[in-house]
Amino acid sequence: MSIRSDLKKEGIEITKELSSATVTALAKSISEKICITFPEYNFNQADLFVKLCKLKMYMAKMPEGMAEANYYHKNTSIYFNDKIDLNDIEEFAIHECIHYLQEVKDKKNTLVRMGLSEYNGMHIYGLGINEAAVQLMSSKIIGIQKEYVKYFGINFETNSPSYYPLECALVNQLAFLVGEDILFESTINSNNNFKKTLSNLTSLKAYVTIQNSIDDILHKEEEIIVLNNKIFDTNDNNKTLSNYRKKIDELKDEITIVFMKTQNLIISSYFDNEFKRISNLEQVENYRRKLHNFRSYIGITEYYTYYDEYYINKMDDLEKLYISIENGTFTNAELPAVVKKHKFIEILNSIKNFFSKLIGSNNKETKRENNS
Repeated sequence: MSIRSDLKKEGIEITKELSSATVTALAKSISEKICITFPEYNFNQADLFVKLCKLKMYMAKMPEGMAEANYYHKNTSIYFNDKIDLNDIEEFAIHECIHYLQEVKDKKNTLVRMGLSEYNGMHIYGLGINEAAVQLMSSKIIGIQKEYVKYFGINFETNSPSYYPLECALVNQLAFLVGEDILFESTINSNNNFKKTLSNLTSLKAYVTIQNSIDDILHKEEEIIVLNNKIFDTNDNNKTLSNYRKKIDELKDEITIVFMKTQNLIISSYFDNEFKRISNLEQVENYRRKLHNFRSYIGITEYYTYYDEYYINKMDDLEKLYISIENGTFTNAELPAVVKKHKFIEILNSIKNFFSKLIGSNNKETKRENNS
């Protein structure tokens, strides 16, 4: 099948090729920004510039709801929606240029890996987690500020409000737990360091489940786009339109459920394992602080209480562990010279009381809603 046939199948119709001068200007700007944003990866800006100059770039008609730009590995080209203003094209080019830098091909020139995603015959594993990681890198390069958004009833803060917001929210949680540097290093160098690190901190089973769930969210979003386009293009009767809209609502509900289950798995798999590793008072405090700070990364629905309930339970466990270590009954205890037991217990109790009141308030609101 020819490249044009492949593109036509995706609904992409080329309208014009960008000039070599435009490609060169984009390659220069993007290579400079990547090096400035990620100096720790020791990119050679000149080599990066030369490599990006090899890309072909086209303007094209694209289906409504599709990404504004797409990198196509078979002919090393980027296709931009022809509705994009040329002055804004760099913002979309950054994401696709990172995809180009990610690709790993075998001796037969077959794509086998792209960042965190692996290509096995006809199946791709980790497409969603890779798209989110690339978008987080792109947002950092561009300098997008965080803002609060709401998608499918989920409220959260993100620096990617327009592209893969739900996927980015979950991957951002993982970056907070594992380290953004480990996530981005694996993303740009297409290796398993991030996967191994997260699997060690949770489990391989948890990693695979999280990866597959993010893929599932991505695929369901694509289904919604297809259905919305059918609604836009159809001349069918109202019953058909009603069925499309009903299916879209079902997909949105499914996405919300998958998101919340995945978030809860991230919380439990990481913090349950980390709790088992605590052996001294400093680690108790580090654990408490990390679990507390994780709250700013979560997505919240109207009646969501899992995190708060988990937090209260872990504060109880930490209090018992703290006392055990302080009394020397914990076998691996490494006690500091000065122990401020009472102050720490007061902190734990105040936190537990706060979250208990918060959950109680949410439950009262739920009852009011149910009785109204």
